[in-house]
Amino acid sequence: MHYLWFVAVAVLVIAELATGTFYLLMVALGLAAGGVAALSGLEPPAQTLVAALVAVIAIVLLRRTRFGRLRRGNAAADPGVNLDIGEELEVPAWDTYRRARVPYRGADWTVELAPGPDAAPGRYRIVEVRGSTLIVLPR
Repeated sequence: MHYLWFVAVAVLVIAELATGTFYLLMVALGLAAGGVAALSGLEPPAQTLVAALVAVIAIVLLRRTRFGRLRRGNAAADPGVNLDIGEELEVPAWDTYRRARVPYRGADWTVELAPGPDAAPGRYRIVEVRGSTLIVLPR
């Protein structure tokens, strides 16, 4: 019966390689513990309990590491999500609300100056995208 545990471990490790998360690896660790429990002569309900406990403990410990934490970043300012971040554009003039309309990628966009610098005509770098508004800073 122990070989079934280890076959399941191999299947989960292969599935882990396809998905790239560590959670299946933690469950595989639990299944390996169930296989070791089977080799030591425990009954199937005890084997299952050992496998479940080890898997749950491994997942809880994984969640406490940097590999298991959820990353909640600001997608509006992430260049990996929005390819416009880091691009440059020319702003000929600003209005009193620190906004302007400029052509960018074949369309007119609303551009807003990020807090801090003075509103002056010139070249600006996109640091964030909020809907159809580009947030910029001087380059």
